[in-house]
Amino acid sequence: MPTSAMPESGRAAPQRSRTRSVLLWGAVSLAGAIAWGVLALARGEEISAVWLVVAALGSYAIAYRFYSRFIARRVLQPDDRRATPAERLEDGVDFHPTDRRVLLGHHFAAIAGAGPLVGPVLAAQMGYLPGTLWIVAGVIFAGAVQDMVVLFLSMRRDGTSLGQMARDEIGRAGGAAALVAVFAIMIILLGVLALVVVNALAHSPWGTFSVAMTIPIALFMGFWLHRIRPGRVVETSLIGVALLLLAIVGGSWVQDSSLASAFTLSPTTLVFCLIGYGFVASVLPVWMLLAPRDYLSTFMKIGTIALLAVGVVVAAPVLRADAVSDFASSGAGPVFAGALFPFLFITIACGALSGFHALVSSGTTPKLIEKESQVRMIGYGAMLMESFVAIMALIAAAALEPGLYYAMNAPAGLLGATAESASHAVAGLGFTITPDQLTQAAKSVEEQTLIARSGGAPTLAVGMSEIFSGLFGGTAMKAFWYHFAIMFEALFILTTVDAGTRVGRFMLQDMLGNVWKPVGRVNWKPGIWLCSGLVVAAWGYFLYTGATDPLGGINQLFPLFGIANQLLAAVALTVCTTVLVKSGRLRWAWVTGVPLVWVVAVTFTAGWQKIFSDDPKIGFFAQRARYSDALDAGQVLPPAKSLDDMHTVVTNSTVDGVLIALFLLLVAVVIGNAAVVCVRAVRTPGALPTSEAPYVESRIEVPAREEAPLAGASS
Repeated sequence: MPTSAMPESGRAAPQRSRTRSVLLWGAVSLAGAIAWGVLALARGEEISAVWLVVAALGSYAIAYRFYSRFIARRVLQPDDRRATPAERLEDGVDFHPTDRRVLLGHHFAAIAGAGPLVGPVLAAQMGYLPGTLWIVAGVIFAGAVQDMVVLFLSMRRDGTSLGQMARDEIGRAGGAAALVAVFAIMIILLGVLALVVVNALAHSPWGTFSVAMTIPIALFMGFWLHRIRPGRVVETSLIGVALLLLAIVGGSWVQDSSLASAFTLSPTTLVFCLIGYGFVASVLPVWMLLAPRDYLSTFMKIGTIALLAVGVVVAAPVLRADAVSDFASSGAGPVFAGALFPFLFITIACGALSGFHALVSSGTTPKLIEKESQVRMIGYGAMLMESFVAIMALIAAAALEPGLYYAMNAPAGLLGATAESASHAVAGLGFTITPDQLTQAAKSVEEQTLIARSGGAPTLAVGMSEIFSGLFGGTAMKAFWYHFAIMFEALFILTTVDAGTRVGRFMLQDMLGNVWKPVGRVNWKPGIWLCSGLVVAAWGYFLYTGATDPLGGINQLFPLFGIANQLLAAVALTVCTTVLVKSGRLRWAWVTGVPLVWVVAVTFTAGWQKIFSDDPKIGFFAQRARYSDALDAGQVLPPAKSLDDMHTVVTNSTVDGVLIALFLLLVAVVIGNAAVVCVRAVRTPGALPTSEAPYVESRIEVPAREEAPLAGASS
């Protein structure tokens, strides 16, 4: 029908829809602006945590609706008529078209590890406002952008790993540096994450039982969805969630039964369990264990965080931390040393921007995605979900009494071993908590002590128990919610270990495939088993040594975690920017180029200070000199307890300093090589060739999505 002849009601319907949309997004914008205004302008008065929730959710909604859509349509230009690697290379092991809902769950579970839970808790030392600003702004303009763009580029290159993309797109020198840096950092990150799981589950029958039960439940879901009732995602989800809830309740029952001893495992035993599980999860078909287990874990993760958000809205806890603390400028905080710039951004890491995510986005996920338009929901959307986890963790920490927060997170050398000494030390920091209050806080969650329970995880568990008990059960339920939170943290982090191991296997296969082609084929079984074994052996060695020696193994490398993770992000954003420039999209290169400049400034500043600072609390070599001098004088400084420990600390400081310098050098080579390629691309008429796979018409039909398919522009 011609437009002029269209009925009046037909023209009015789109107009009414447009009006509703404008009103809706206007209301969201207004709510977010008011919340941000309250947070920014508050001076001295008490602020409800509800304002943080409103500000974050409003910002996420606007960013997803407008900014991610802009990137998808203008910069990436996905084409649903184009077959993805999951369709073209389907092998039933690594490449498999996966329902977008299941894949969103897998991707979120794989990227959401210790970082969004622990980093914001530690960063609360500097006040709630700096951390909130970086978590929200960082994810919108950096973290979610990186995840989405890397996922798209890897998908267009047959699911190639980040290191191999760097080699293919940047060149041999930069590519080789990227491969070495990315794989080495990957092993460190996996070891650190695995250690957090071991510490959370050690001697915890409830947590061990509940987490262990997710494995058979996931296997059942995998076979149910792909063999018994193919395609029944909702049905499978309902069954899986019901079984998961039974496993959680069963864990509480096991803890108080005669079976408790069977699930009370030592750290060493848990290390070998994790190594075995990591290997199996890496070699089994992805639809059988990894994807359904991660999808199942997502219900637990999102459900708990959503419940925490409801608790915050209902209970409206007051933020007891300062908006900006004195430690933000002095850099002399007891939780971690260093000024707000750059160490706040290094500490928060995964909640805003994480290089580890780029490994998953160029690992398992691009091999499973059905349609290119789903990149937006999975890449950008999952990262927004993780950022909200970080906001909730920050609220849980900031809502605690500052005296308890510092009594839990300051080092043991400062606090001492008793409630009296800890109370006195906290008073020296300018906060108040009595010995009786410390004792009662530990008793209420059935812990012997909460003094010097550093690392962030116990603090988050206490904060969650405070909020949950205010919503369900009162004070009598604090211990239940505390141990539930510990189990939740272990489950949250474990999913990054299994997915990370598989990603590490892909990465190693790509590396070795440059030397011997058969190893690079992801469907060659000997290569799968060999590379999986090498990856778990690498992080397993550091994990085992760390579990048996408080100053050895992965404990030695733990201080590298934050900077190493952000250096990975620098590599990922460098690859993204280079590909955009090479493919003739220089006008859009700022989308990844601006966050690249920022993360390089942060990480290289932090790295420089870690190498050259004269403060032993910051500089590795300054720390080495201090302990070496004390060793020569026959003195023993904490955390060392003997002269042998002093020698170990000296060695650890030296190794950490050398590795940071090496990582900075490798990343500088990658960035320098990429800059040369970009300059050549700008000076060359037309687009330079890239490693993008040839176009193949898709035969998969899926329901229409929010994004209309766009004609494919090559990347």
